Amino acid sequence: MNARLMSLAVLISGQGSNLQAIIDSCDRGEISATIRCVISNEPDAYGLTRAQHANIPTHVLKHTDYSSRQLYDHALADLIDQYHADLIVLAGFMRILGAEIVEKYQYRIINLHPSLLPKYKGLNTHARVLAAGDKRHGASVHFVTADLDDGPIITQASIPIEGSDTIESLQEKVHELEHRILPRAIQWLAQNRLTVDAGQVLLDGKPITQCRTTCSP
Repeated sequence: MNARLMSLAVLISGQGSNLQAIIDSCDRGEISATIRCVISNEPDAYGLTRAQHANIPTHVLKHTDYSSRQLYDHALADLIDQYHADLIVLAGFMRILGAEIVEKYQYRIINLHPSLLPKYKGLNTHARVLAAGDKRHGASVHFVTADLDDGPIITQASIPIEGSDTIESLQEKVHELEHRILPRAIQWLAQNRLTVDAGQVLLDGKPITQCRTTCSP
């Protein structure tokens, strides 16, 4: 299936390893997309350096410079619109977007979350999954809605939890999954293969079977 060249705005707050995965996938021709800009709410985010090395325009939009979430979201939307982005990718962006900006870009914002949603929404997912004694852990890509980590799931991948696993080892393993499933979701969107019907994501018109039993994306 032919894919159009989708323009991306990638939002980050930290190291930007998933941003790097997108950059590398674009360079290898694995996803038909180009990153128009990278925006961080944290000025010291290493992901900004990754973007600069790839000659991608970068912007710092500090949330502490705004007196309300709404004002921040308005400034963020104005910045995104300057680049005419088709898709907004939250790749470790540690800010909750308000309902207004989510509605403005309905089904044009995706988020990467380090758990097998709907389990473990929010923070500290690796510690929580260990404390619960779960047998598997993983990552999810989903469309963003006004509710935290609650939008329709696009794709997931999982790994077994070993008895020797720690927060750090799970974080590393889940990162490997994230680096594969996020570019895949972007490519599906670039190929116009995804639709949403009654809150469920369809791939080529068929419900996606979420991966909870294999680590292979």
